[in-house]
Amino acid sequence: MQSPFDSTVSSSETVEVPNVIYAAARPRAIVLLSGGLDSATAAAQAQADGFELIALSCRYGQRHARELASAKQLAQQLGCLEHHIVDVNLNLWGGSSLTDLNQTLPRTGTDEGVIPSTYVPGRNTVFIALALSLAEAKQAQAIYLGINAVDYSGYPDCRPEYLAAYQALASLSSKVALEGEAPELRAPLVKDSKVDIVKRALALGVPIGDTWSCYSGELEPCGECDSCRIRDRALIEAGQSQLATPQGQAQYNSA
Repeated sequence: MQSPFDSTVSSSETVEVPNVIYAAARPRAIVLLSGGLDSATAAAQAQADGFELIALSCRYGQRHARELASAKQLAQQLGCLEHHIVDVNLNLWGGSSLTDLNQTLPRTGTDEGVIPSTYVPGRNTVFIALALSLAEAKQAQAIYLGINAVDYSGYPDCRPEYLAAYQALASLSSKVALEGEAPELRAPLVKDSKVDIVKRALALGVPIGDTWSCYSGELEPCGECDSCRIRDRALIEAGQSQLATPQGQAQYNSA
């Protein structure tokens, strides 16, 4: 049965965000908004830091578009000035269990030092390049990223040294860069634990229940994939067990 959030039909779009008043006096930031907890928290942090937000989401050939439905909702809740959803189909060549339906999604937990099959080759490199283009076009001063090096330490494009290298590129690769106004790449969660991220989200008023982190595209999160397991454990450890899946509540509350 086809999921209601199947991503096979796609087209790039600019989502109209209603009832937004542009405040030209405030600086702008591009926020890479996947629809998940981390990206929503990074976006809320950008807002708390005094930026007006322009959201960028990517339909990259992932198994489902459920997270993009959350991204649209979050963009409205955060009062983003604009929300752009761009097609960049990385599933054309596969290489990840998130984009290749012939691969099995991991459900046994992550192993330290092992890059999981959910790593998508070049995903953050492509996404940040798009964000840099949008930032230059929209005169944004910063790009906020929800990447995290703690719980997904195997991902090579979630490390501080990766960001530092990309910042060097950003300072060379555009007209605004040559004018000394390259946007700053900011990853406020990069060294946070997942519990820290939940606590930061709560402090910033992020609607955690409206975010989507599950690798499946069903109506409810599966509670079994690695992403659900990490999220559920963090929610319960942060005292928010009511936001965890029933599977997570049963597993971690009884541990």
